[in-house]
Amino acid sequence: MLEIGSLVDGKYRVLNKCGQGGMSVVYMAMNERANKTWAIKEVCKDGVQNFDVVKQGLIVETDLLKRLNHPNLPSIVDVIDGDGSFLIVMDYIEGKTLKDVLKEYGPQPQESVIDWAKQLCDVLGYLHSRKPPIIYRDMKPSNVMLKPDGSIVLFDFGTAREYKISSMEDTTCLGTRGYAAPEQYGGHGQTDPRTDIYCLGATMYHLVTGHNPGEPPYEMYPIRQWNPNLSAGLENIILKCTQANPADRYQSCAELLYDLENYQMVDTRVRAKMLSKFRKFAVTAVLAAACGVGALSFHILEQSESNNTYDTYIDNAEKSSGEQKIDYLRQAINLEPTKEEAWNLLESEYESDLVFYSDEDQELQSIMMTTGSNRNKSNIDMFQSGNSDAYEAFCYKVGLLYYYYLESGNGKAQAATYFEEVKDSDSLKESDKESDLEMVAKAERLYEISKYYTQLGTEDKAGEQVISYQEYWDDLTELSAGNLVELTNKQTALVMYQEQVSQMMLYTTEFKDAGVTEDDMLDQIANMEEHLDSDFGDDLSTAQKNSMETLKSTIEQAKTVISSTYKTVGNQ
Repeated sequence: MLEIGSLVDGKYRVLNKCGQGGMSVVYMAMNERANKTWAIKEVCKDGVQNFDVVKQGLIVETDLLKRLNHPNLPSIVDVIDGDGSFLIVMDYIEGKTLKDVLKEYGPQPQESVIDWAKQLCDVLGYLHSRKPPIIYRDMKPSNVMLKPDGSIVLFDFGTAREYKISSMEDTTCLGTRGYAAPEQYGGHGQTDPRTDIYCLGATMYHLVTGHNPGEPPYEMYPIRQWNPNLSAGLENIILKCTQANPADRYQSCAELLYDLENYQMVDTRVRAKMLSKFRKFAVTAVLAAACGVGALSFHILEQSESNNTYDTYIDNAEKSSGEQKIDYLRQAINLEPTKEEAWNLLESEYESDLVFYSDEDQELQSIMMTTGSNRNKSNIDMFQSGNSDAYEAFCYKVGLLYYYYLESGNGKAQAATYFEEVKDSDSLKESDKESDLEMVAKAERLYEISKYYTQLGTEDKAGEQVISYQEYWDDLTELSAGNLVELTNKQTALVMYQEQVSQMMLYTTEFKDAGVTEDDMLDQIANMEEHLDSDFGDDLSTAQKNSMETLKSTIEQAKTVISSTYKTVGNQ
């Protein structure tokens, strides 16, 4: 075991012991050079059976976490493989596990549980959106850390796996009794995103009732059986999450998140009122039919059936706006997920107001992950397998949507998933269309920037810069090469230029220190101005004109900042 006060790998000073599990001990340590606190998880060879197997599992876990970037996930900064132990250096997370919260305070208020569940939905949705999807499989209170600010962190990825389409079932049972879904037990099918939804439902059950589903009577009763004051809506949500048949659960975290945000509307009393209104309507319809309007009713039904075609949904969508338009597009996609027109109209609608709102993000994910009643694949999987070229072009547009327009401003990590689809496309790379090849080139650059965007200005465990500003400069300048209007559209091109010049202003000093000259920066701005003059023409919408004026103003500010920065440097 590590000694308090000892120096690990010449960098980490062990401060104290934080906790101990069955196979590992966790310490708080300080990187004295960087003045940064970390946690060190130590697994010693002594006392651990099959240490090599355990060690391999830890390597898989750390490799998995290194590829992820989400505020509700810990970051791995170092792995130290010693002769008698295996050390993982990761974020130090201050707080209590939800297991400890339950032990100390008992059942938690449903508002708190719903808030935590929404955060967990977000992080699970992020994991499920990876390519291939990552299934966590061990959601439970002891694996969720509650920080003092109310945010949560999901840790312990020892049972996580990447979803394999070709696999019919998991070969091992991994998870925790009471929280694990039926398919986690060998021979009962393959785990998929719906498995995590089951585990989250079981976790909510435990948090809100105080009854551990892994202890006698090993059964989850309706939560209001334990506390009649709990919401019927939340009860229905948990019951739906924990259905034995995955097809009867929520099919995506986006669907679950929507109901959690509107749990009061899910309440059975509301549903009962709606059912009552429907019955009254049905009675009225029958009486109307008896009064001689049966023929008209039949005509309406017949007309409705004929309207349920893809082209009709598209026509109706083009004549509509807002939620009605989205609803028509959703129905078109559910009907014919391999056709690209509805997908492209959907992306354009989200982009049209220049902001991609969080509820629109959830809505898009829900549409993507919806599975038709007569098929086993989600809409987006059907699109990918049935129309790969259109799917990859759509991925590029959605990547731009997340990268430039997401309301929170933190869409870079999500964008990387879509850009990866484009940059790895063999068909696009072999295309004889210049636009396809340029799309791949842009996607490659955007993918790289997306991966390290949040690491700009940060230092690694040795105190060195994680990302080179020269690399960042090269990627930024490559993005603006060519005609962005032809590759995307006028509005997106303007946003891309605005992003670039804003980054030039923000990191002028860092670019200078990395070796970028003043001429390099001014030449890049001149190149941008040439494209603004030659590529956009006079036919601009009001929004595009406003964006153009804003961009030109930013360019002038950037010139001043660059001149001032290099003049100051020259006078030193």
